Amino acid sequence: MMFDDLKGKKALITGASGGLGLHFAELLARRGALVTLSARRKQALDEACARIEAAGGSARTVQMDVTDSASVVAALAEVGTSFDILVNNAGISGAARALDLKEAEWDRVLDTNLKGVFVVAQAVARGMKAAGHGGAIVNIASILGHRVAGNLSAYATSKAGVIQLTRALALEWAREGIRVNALCPGYIETDINREFFSSEAGDQLVRRIPQRRLGKPEELDGALLLLASSAGSYITGSSIEVDGGHLVSSL
Repeated sequence: MMFDDLKGKKALITGASGGLGLHFAELLARRGALVTLSARRKQALDEACARIEAAGGSARTVQMDVTDSASVVAALAEVGTSFDILVNNAGISGAARALDLKEAEWDRVLDTNLKGVFVVAQAVARGMKAAGHGGAIVNIASILGHRVAGNLSAYATSKAGVIQLTRALALEWAREGIRVNALCPGYIETDINREFFSSEAGDQLVRRIPQRRLGKPEELDGALLLLASSAGSYITGSSIEVDGGHLVSSL
């Protein structure tokens, strides 16, 4: 069966206490990977871990602040193992008009969404190199790394940076057997945004999507599994958009 090579692989997922991070962790666990869930909120992590284990998966947790390199190094030392797969998912939106955007908020978004991706990728890649087994890094970007939307200047900038960082790391780490790719979701329905997208303003956004609907978290599964497994062994430095055709919509 495709993706069977994920069985027994060790995967780290950041921002995994809920939302898409937890979804990705559950997906990899169902495929037989030993997943390590990381985030800042311990209680939420423990609840997410229990949910995976109740479904028959293998999971553990580690607290980590991706904006703090010391926290990342300490977390990886606590886990005490190298990883085969990293899903760099931790991120925040930081919506605000550019004229009103505070410098502290700009820093918060860029530190989490861009610096955090680099800090964790660097630390995990060092472990992969030392272990000599290579690995797969999947950075969760966004279609807003390719296009823009109002009131999201910091977020769009950070995600564009993630896509370019993905290419740079893929180039540098290819000879180490480390593949680095980006997954760029479009509008995906989650508990956080469901209420907004049921409003008139949300409906207007959905109408701009060629498929005229929101995506579901499980519709990201194929792309994530491709990039994390040997099925994508010759794919590195790429970004895969899963957006219902949103990026090719008419201007």
